Amino acid sequence: MKKKILIIGGTGFIGTNLSLHCLKKKWQVTVLSRKKPNIKIKKVKYILADISKIKDLKKKIKSNYDYIINLGGNIDHSSRKKTYFTHFVGLKNILDVVKNLNIEKFLQIGSSLEYEQNKPPHNESMNINQKKLKSNYSKAKFLSTKFLLNNQKKFKFNFIIIRLYQVYGPHQKFDRLIPFVIKSCLLNQKFPCSAGTQLRDFLYIDDVIRGIMLLLKSKKVKKQIINLGFGRPIKVINVIQNIKKIINSGELDKGKIPIRKDESLISYPDIKKVYKLVGWKPKIGLLRGLKYTINHYKKKIK
Repeated sequence: MKKKILIIGGTGFIGTNLSLHCLKKKWQVTVLSRKKPNIKIKKVKYILADISKIKDLKKKIKSNYDYIINLGGNIDHSSRKKTYFTHFVGLKNILDVVKNLNIEKFLQIGSSLEYEQNKPPHNESMNINQKKLKSNYSKAKFLSTKFLLNNQKKFKFNFIIIRLYQVYGPHQKFDRLIPFVIKSCLLNQKFPCSAGTQLRDFLYIDDVIRGIMLLLKSKKVKKQIINLGFGRPIKVINVIQNIKKIINSGELDKGKIPIRKDESLISYPDIKKVYKLVGWKPKIGLLRGLKYTINHYKKKIK
């Protein structure tokens, strides 16, 4: 029997890749988003709704799904109010609407920024001091995590919170670091960047999708937090230089963009828990992932 999946906020980078993967498995895919997608994927059913408005959601979500994945929320986090309403209030509204549906598993996409005040490597059992969280996004995501865990007895379905790090790959928008650098190099342009001394954890999208699928299907992973990352940090400048080296063009204007004062200089996860539970570990290293990603964008930029 075909599995039915609802991907909330599914028109973005991760949602697009997840939709394509689920279609290959012959699943029935429904995507809910606030705006019409720029490009529609064949065989995907699209629903328009604003997750921050519960009346809107109640009209649109009525069917049962095997799995629901919440990727929803504003990408621009400069507005505290919009970030709070789309990431935290949005989650509460979704849960209120689906609480009586027959769902096998609900997956909330959290963020590595929930650990922004903790020393790496980050593990899922770390205590997080909410008062020390600085960004609008980290606060909203942590409130969402806390709400799910504190109210877990109210939900008859299982749920997982996945904290993602720097995910990259095909279908990501050009305003993100790796696609921006790839585009600049393919066009042989000079482009600004920071000193790039920040250490970050980069994970290729196929590894993320594989992890999500394993966690959805697992019967023993219930009502807990899971980190998904590569587990080893690399300097941002090294990522940029690798892209430039592979493409063999482009010119970086190093130090043009200042590093934010509140930015963590090092961030990466401990991924032992996910390996122990479902046997997941990353398969695609940075250089291979960058080559796959560059090949995708070469077809887009001519």
